[in-house]
Amino acid sequence: MPFARLATATTPTSHIGLGLAAVGRPGYINLGRDSDLGDDRTVEALRTRTHELLDAAYFQGVRYFDVARSYGRSEEFLADWLNRTPGRNDVVIGSKWGYTYTAGWTTDAEKHEVKDHSVRTYDRQRAETAELLGDHLDLYQIHSVTPDSPALTDKDLHARLAEAAAEGTTIGFSTSGPAQADAIRAALEVTVDGEPLFRTVQSTYNALETSAAPALAEAHDAGLTVIVKEGMANGRLAAPHAPDALKAVAEETSLGCDSVALALVLRQPWAGVVLSGAATTSQLASNLHAAVVDLDEGQLSRLAQLAEEPQAYWQRRGQLPWH
Repeated sequence: MPFARLATATTPTSHIGLGLAAVGRPGYINLGRDSDLGDDRTVEALRTRTHELLDAAYFQGVRYFDVARSYGRSEEFLADWLNRTPGRNDVVIGSKWGYTYTAGWTTDAEKHEVKDHSVRTYDRQRAETAELLGDHLDLYQIHSVTPDSPALTDKDLHARLAEAAAEGTTIGFSTSGPAQADAIRAALEVTVDGEPLFRTVQSTYNALETSAAPALAEAHDAGLTVIVKEGMANGRLAAPHAPDALKAVAEETSLGCDSVALALVLRQPWAGVVLSGAATTSQLASNLHAAVVDLDEGQLSRLAQLAEEPQAYWQRRGQLPWH
């Protein structure tokens, strides 16, 4: 398991990873994106921004980096950085397949990505990822598995993924939608030749969306590494959009709303890696302060009141515009 490399890290930020969804393409659904990125969203501008973030994250102790085929040119940007800075054998690299980026480097495309969990798409995207990341790739995840995904029942796909696992690539999956818990539990039952196929799970969990917690605890107990995405709820938990209760706790800790929101996730006993989706180095620095936030029982109780019904949370997320 490549995540064993993270176990040897001693920095406070070793359980925080950096996801490149927000900087690998010009359009995304995060709130505040206009001010974060500004008007210059050329390939080279975002390549430079990505490399600055990767440098800052690495020097501040972050060792897990997460990309996907559908995150625009995120794999390319990450590969450039890895090849420019050889010898960093302590990092863990994860990517995802199952969505194809279709926006053509615009922010107003009718569709920004198309989902397909077929063997054909896996074979095509695995070759594309291999061309860019090569031996750097440690973890390959099925992108956004839902309970009705054919990826949960396709034996040919499972065999193909098991072949990749036998060659040394860890196989995982990510989830999305209001039935994340059902998807996680179904994936835990997938085996090839009597052995569990998946070794990691990446799910949405934050102060507003907590429904996957019991299933993630079960996954952790089954030996999977749990990666948490969208800990900031696509910017809904960042100032100035944060709920009043979160703003109050942040003021009490003298840190940002983002630090408190991510600290809430980090304290979950099943959380192996919590992703920062920072788009600027200042956001990243603030996110990393989550590693030193200490929340008392009263503050935790107040923050627990923020949780929304999963259907309502995901409906609102689905309405966020691509900026």
